[in-house]
Amino acid sequence: MPRKTTLTDLRAARQTGRAAAMLTCYDFSTARLMQAAGVRFLLVGDSAANVILGHETTLPVSLDFMIEISAAVRRGAPLAMVVADMPFGSYHQSARQGVKNVTRMVQLSGCDCVKLEASEKQAKLIGLLADAGVPVMAHLGLRPQSVNLLGGYRAQGRTAREAENLVRTAVILERAGAAAILLEAVPPQVAQAVVETTKVPIIGCGAGPACHGHVIVTHDALGLTPSAPRFVPALADLGTAMKVAFADYLRLVESGEYPGPQHAYEMSEDELMKFSRGRPLASAAAQQD
Repeated sequence: MPRKTTLTDLRAARQTGRAAAMLTCYDFSTARLMQAAGVRFLLVGDSAANVILGHETTLPVSLDFMIEISAAVRRGAPLAMVVADMPFGSYHQSARQGVKNVTRMVQLSGCDCVKLEASEKQAKLIGLLADAGVPVMAHLGLRPQSVNLLGGYRAQGRTAREAENLVRTAVILERAGAAAILLEAVPPQVAQAVVETTKVPIIGCGAGPACHGHVIVTHDALGLTPSAPRFVPALADLGTAMKVAFADYLRLVESGEYPGPQHAYEMSEDELMKFSRGRPLASAAAQQD
């Protein structure tokens, strides 16, 4: 009997050395397929703003939208550990606002953990959530919600000072109660330093092999986006396959091949005869009207 994946399984990745494979997911159907394939860790990322809604940044996506798609992923993969992203503006105003909105996310989506793009200022919020029993994954390094402050999507921790600040922040957030840390777009040496100075699972997103797990944006790996970051493996070219399928459907319809007899729903002979006999009467009544 398959069992539910929990935070204990993520922690085991650090203890056993067997890396945890995590993928982004945004809908019920994909979640169902991922669970069937054996993927045990799913991130409902605010990258849905880019790959699902077509925004240039993650900033416009709403909390209500993130709750809705997180709940859909939960229904599709009831046995996976589902991590839900808290969107821009949903926890920055105050710790009180953050607790309120995270509680709403957990209650309405059924997620197992929330992810916050964090700095030292979120330490209080992380502590309050940990006290309330909510696991928090603190997101450090490249933080897409801070794209305007960072001046674009740029790798972080590439200077000694940046690297030292990143490691220090990771330690502070772990002490505050973070259950895991996600490092995005940082040099592998920096990720190694974070691994060595913390005791929680470290999930890499373009952060090198020292991490205890790795996450990528699924659409990038499947060829569904115009381009992918250098750290994303090319798992398939579904974009080309989908375009071929769409063109084939267009050809079938325009040529008259579709729909064919095999696509039709049939009436019984008796019902068809009754229907045919009634047609002249219906036509005559329509003409009188």
